Amino acid sequence: MDILLVDGYNIIGAWPELVSLKKRELSAARDRLVEIMAEYQAYTGYHVIIVFDAHFVSGTQKKYKNYKVEVIFTKENETADERIERLAIDLSNRKTQIHVATSDYTEQWAIFGQGALRKSARELLNETNLISKKIEKSVKVIQEKKPSAKIPLTKEVAEIFEKWRRGEH
Repeated sequence: MDILLVDGYNIIGAWPELVSLKKRELSAARDRLVEIMAEYQAYTGYHVIIVFDAHFVSGTQKKYKNYKVEVIFTKENETADERIERLAIDLSNRKTQIHVATSDYTEQWAIFGQGALRKSARELLNETNLISKKIEKSVKVIQEKKPSAKIPLTKEVAEIFEKWRRGEH
């Protein structure tokens, strides 16, 4: 199994779309990151865990699932880096490959020591863009394969049938 641990605010600060969203509303940038990572998870089969520092969110540690993506807000006085390092250790085993998405250089070295692989924010952005294009292409192919009506109809006749279908006379 592959697990991708994402340093949420690090990625938000590195991706142009999320940076502009963050300027307007931080929660919108977080939500958009979760949506993008849900698509990534569905396409790749990776289990995705996004970790956010708690200092941007009041209260205690929170953990929830959104679109089947696990989202963690660290507890007070705990950084996302610390939580990611701990998760990398806790989740690591022979059958699991841990990947960490961050552009934090110090964090990258810390996770290397635990056997995790790293993805920079740019690499992850390129990967998600590629996945998005592949999904778009697949949807287009499916739509093009849709069977057309068995009997060709003129526009006028199709409009009459549509009115009948709606109960209009």
